[in-house]
Amino acid sequence: MSPKELLYIEDALGHEKFMIQQCTQALGALTNPKLRDCVTRMKSAHQDLYNQFCQLL
Repeated sequence: MSPKELLYIEDALGHEKFMIQQCTQALGALTNPKLRDCVTRMKSAHQDLYNQFCQLL
């Protein structure tokens, strides 16, 4: 993998990590079950993407 490709993956990992943190923070504040379910699914999707990027390394 080229250095530029590694930088893209590093950047993507940072974005996914940020989104996971934001979802975690939102889950701590939400009380509506439908919204909590939606954010839980979003967090799971971002975690899956993060794991996929990690596997590229």
